[in-house]
Amino acid sequence: MLKIGITGNIGSGKTTVSRLFELLGIPVFYADDEAKKVMTADPELTTGIQLEFGSEAYFDDGTLNRKYIAGIVFNNPAQLQKLNALVHPAVFRAFDAWVLQHSSAPYVLKEAAVLFESGSYKDCDYTILVTAPTPMRIARVMQRDGISEAEAQARNDRQMPEEEKQALASFVLCNDNSQLIIPQVLALHEQFLTLPLPRLLQHDIRRFFSL
Repeated sequence: MLKIGITGNIGSGKTTVSRLFELLGIPVFYADDEAKKVMTADPELTTGIQLEFGSEAYFDDGTLNRKYIAGIVFNNPAQLQKLNALVHPAVFRAFDAWVLQHSSAPYVLKEAAVLFESGSYKDCDYTILVTAPTPMRIARVMQRDGISEAEAQARNDRQMPEEEKQALASFVLCNDNSQLIIPQVLALHEQFLTLPLPRLLQHDIRRFFSL
């Protein structure tokens, strides 16, 4: 079974595209949502967070003290990096368990805002990047979140540039209204149903079965 990563910078429409794949019967793992869950559900992670940030990171009932954590990592890249170093492996573990639960699917998608930044794309057989021009993405975020242009631009600036992501992506979907997105998704879906495992993985499988 193929594991396909899908990402895109803010306002690109990656979640909308993921929902279209779900309508085609393809399971989608939403890494950003899962990250919130594992911060209270993964014992290894909760222990790590408390050791790194203190017992105040959690309330007595076990829920995460998000305001406390945000106060530590907001505008502090070093602290944010420490938090991500704890959370990302937990999300990887959750994804591996989730994949086993969907082993009968022809392929699965992993939707993640930081697919490339976190290194999780290396665990995928192929990757999709959803793109749109920056002004269009900024306008979408402003309308969606009710924030100013400066705030939307600041969020965008904190992400890896699209150009760098395009260099890493296996496939690119253009969501700028110049092309209909549904036919692009359908074409990729048909392609994924027939795509082979990546050459390196095929080689490893052949080597395994030749032992």
